[in-house]
Amino acid sequence: MKLFFKILLLTLGLIIFTEVGTASNPYGDIYEYDLYFNGKLLDVNEVPHLTLKIGEPFKVRVDFTVYERYYVSTMISEIGKGNFVIIDGPTKRTNDYCGKVIEKNSTEIFEWTVAPTKNWAGGSLPIDFVYQIDELGAGGKTLVNSGFTIAYPSISNEYYEGETPTSEQHTSEDQPTQEQSTSENSSSPTASAPAFSLVTAILALALAFFRFFHQ
Repeated sequence: MKLFFKILLLTLGLIIFTEVGTASNPYGDIYEYDLYFNGKLLDVNEVPHLTLKIGEPFKVRVDFTVYERYYVSTMISEIGKGNFVIIDGPTKRTNDYCGKVIEKNSTEIFEWTVAPTKNWAGGSLPIDFVYQIDELGAGGKTLVNSGFTIAYPSISNEYYEGETPTSEQHTSEDQPTQEQSTSENSSSPTASAPAFSLVTAILALALAFFRFFHQ
């Protein structure tokens, strides 16, 4: 049954890649983004497929540009919980949002260092970037709620034995940015709670289907 679920998950992933990865951004007058995986700039349609060991870190980065002043919420999303751990980044756990005000014609960098756990050893599992853009002020509308798969790693049964970076290893240059983010978050207007994207919803249903057949 686990093999059946992995095949089902792979099929869903391919469908999602086709729908999300090849779609042009219909909100080009609102925002744009550049994607990086382990420092490499990705093409719009490119989803990295690679084999990782248990605990092997990798980096995902999104350079997010807005053309008006908006409140932007982002997160790294996974199916279920505990399949990936965040080593460093603007959030400490997957499926948790962070948010901040981004000024007009400005770019904010969202970067996470992530590692797979042993939960999905021997299989493949996507990790998504989910985001929401809200207008500022009372009665501000949610303009965009979307997401896409930023990587689809296969997890081997071997354990990573190399060095694992920690947040303390990052340079002090990042600290003002983090402090500024905290300050802006505390003074930012209240926005609607970001909803999960269609990508996350479909994959969550697949996970529920898998658990149902194991009861």
